[in-house]
Parts: sequence; structure tokens; C-alpha cells
Amino acid sequence: MSRRLLLLLAVAGAVAVGNLYFPQAIAPLIADGLGVSPDAASLVVTATQIGYTAGMVLLVPLGDRFPHRSLLVVLLAVTGVALLAAGCAPALPPLVAASALIGLTTVAAQVISPLAAGLVAPDRRGAVLGALLSGSTGGMLLARAFSGVLGEWLGWRAPYLVAAAVALVLAAVMAYAVPVTAPAAADARRPYREFLAEPLRLLRAEPELRRSCFYQAAVFGAFSAVWTSVALLLAGPAYGYGAQAVGVLALVGAVTMLCTPYAGRLVDRHGAGPVNLAALAGVAVSAAVLAAGGSGGLPGLAALTAGTLLLDVAMQGGMIANKARVYALREDSLSRLTTAYMMCAYLGGTAGSWLGVRLYAAYGWGAVCVLVAALAAAGLLRHLWPRGGRRTGPGGRRHVRVRPARRGAGGRAAGRAGAPGGTG
Repeated sequence: MSRRLLLLLAVAGAVAVGNLYFPQAIAPLIADGLGVSPDAASLVVTATQIGYTAGMVLLVPLGDRFPHRSLLVVLLAVTGVALLAAGCAPALPPLVAASALIGLTTVAAQVISPLAAGLVAPDRRGAVLGALLSGSTGGMLLARAFSGVLGEWLGWRAPYLVAAAVALVLAAVMAYAVPVTAPAAADARRPYREFLAEPLRLLRAEPELRRSCFYQAAVFGAFSAVWTSVALLLAGPAYGYGAQAVGVLALVGAVTMLCTPYAGRLVDRHGAGPVNLAALAGVAVSAAVLAAGGSGGLPGLAALTAGTLLLDVAMQGGMIANKARVYALREDSLSRLTTAYMMCAYLGGTAGSWLGVRLYAAYGWGAVCVLVAALAAAGLLRHLWPRGGRRTGPGGRRHVRVRPARRGAGGRAAGRAGAPGGTG
């Protein structure tokens, strides 16, 4: 894969992820512009998230059935049309409907990851996944900042119209720049309903998939618990800050844009296992650092900044390691593996947010940090003491029986390969 193509895919992923987050920054402007309450305007954000969840389940597995280029072009084009419709919506109900369609089709980032993984050798996947994740992080941060400034200047419709133009231009560029890939002949003929059930079958059949899902669900649960509760801490009596303080603290996450490519290279060099171990240990250490943030004042704020930065880096690094392991399992099922993995991560994050808010309300910030430590400990126990007593090779690499590869359409090797690295 050329650097130019990697940059294009990273930009496309950044745009797709940005479409999920920029409505959050302009929700108050939507409320003022349409003459509705802030609670009613928040339905726009909710509809986008619901649509995205549906897209993960209904559309991402199709990357194993249709050529990636065609699927990406269609998704980006429909996203552009939906953004245009949202920008021209005369009232809240049409805007909510358009937002649901935006969320449904802006899953391009989850189609790009398996596409890129299939275009490079296994020993380069970590670096490529790190670059893509760096782009997604940048898209999330820039979308919030850019949409807020543009919305204040030109009104809430402007971010939607600009995003629509960008998505449509990207769709046109993708139609020519992305190489043609062909799915396996057997998958191209399979009924759609089988693709919907396949992620669950893969979870039952692949222990290494379940392992990676467990790691990411635990870490993303800790991540979500912290970021859901830290807003309450900063607004509480210990600090007395406003909502803008959370936004400033979130900007610390921009550092992860520099760390994720390095984490990807570490995965390629040493395997996924050591990087997972470092990520889980980082989450455990972050719990102790974050606990000091409950005291308030300048020292407490410094602890919160350091703790959230460490947690962000650990979460992103762990995600690269987990995806590299997952994509080594079945070369002909990368999109379905992505759906299974991301849905488990999403469920873990949802559970973490729910638990974090309730623990904070009942017991305070310290209880949230205990939850983070407990989730990290669960991941570390699973990593250091694997079930079934399976042996590992030098450097923590597990001896995995490799099935003979078979050739799918387009000449790509398909089959099951051993997971890179790992000790659990």
C-alpha cells in the first residue's frame, strides 16, 4: 500500500468519524435555530448514534460480500446526500430522520480498517492500523472544534453543508483511487441474512476473537466510565468548573495521534501480546493517578490531565493490538470480524458509562477509579493466566496450528492464521 493511499484512507476515516461527533458541538445552535428545547435538539445526536449502531450490524459485514471500493463509494455518497438533507431540514423531525441515515452510512471507517488490513502483509498491519486510528482521533477532535466555530459564524446548517461537500468529493476520489478487491466467490453468493448472523458464529468459534473482545470491552468500559463521570467531578464542589473544562481536558487526547502509529509499529515488531500487556498495565496505573484527581485544586487537575492522557494512550494502543490479532484469524472474514469486535467494544463502553455515573452518584469519584482498576485487573488476569493451559513460545508467542490457506477471488490468500503475539 502506498503512502498516498494510506493518507487517503486515513482522511476518509477521519471524515466518517467526524460526522458522528460534530452534531454534539452544535446541538445548542440547532435548538436556537429551530426554536426547540435543548433536550429536543439532543435527539439529533441520539439518532446519529442509533443509526451508527445499526450500520455496524447491518452494513459493515457486507465488506466481505461486495468489493470494498464499491461499498465505500456508496456509503460516502449516501452520507453526503443525508448531510445535505440535514443541512436543509426545515424542522426538527426531518433533521432527526436525516441524522439517523447519516449514522447508518457513516460506518466507512469500519469498512476501511479491514480493507487496509487486506492490502498489506500481516507484519505491517499494526503500523497501518495505527495510522488509521490516528486519523480517526484527529477527525473526532477537529470535527468538534471546526463545527463549533463554523456554526457560531454561519449558523448550524453550515457544518452539515460543508461535511456534505467533503463526503461527496471523497466518494468521487475513492471511486478512482482505491484498488479493486474481490470477495471470496462463496461469500459473494451467500444470502444477506447469513452475514448478519456470522459475527455471532465467529465469536463462538474463535477463542482469540473472544479474547480481544474481552480486552477491549474492559478497557473501553474503563475509558467510558471516566469520561462520563469526569464531567460531574469538574462541575462539582471539588472544582466548580463549567462544561468547557471537559472540552479542554479532552484536547489532551490529541497526543494519542502521535502515539498510535508508534504503538502500531510495536505490534508489528513484538506482537499483539506485549502491547496488550502494556495497555492493560497503563489502565491500572491510570486508575491510581486519576484517584488523586478527586482532591481538587491545581494538583488534582494535573492528576486528572495525566491520568486521562495515560488512559487514552492505553485504550488506543490496546485497540491496535486487538485488531491486529483479530485480523490474523480469517483473511476472508475481516469485515465480519470487525463487526463482532466493535460491537463487543461498544457494549463494554455502554456498560462502563452506565456504571460510572451510578458509582459516582452513590460513592463519589473514588468508586469510579476502583471500577477502572477492577476492569484493568480483569484484563490482566485473563492475559497472564490463560485458560486451558495452552503453551506459549519464546517472547510470549503462542504456538497456534495454522490451517492451510486457500485462495479466494482476486488471488488473495484466505484462511486462518495464528494470532500475532499474545500470552493469554
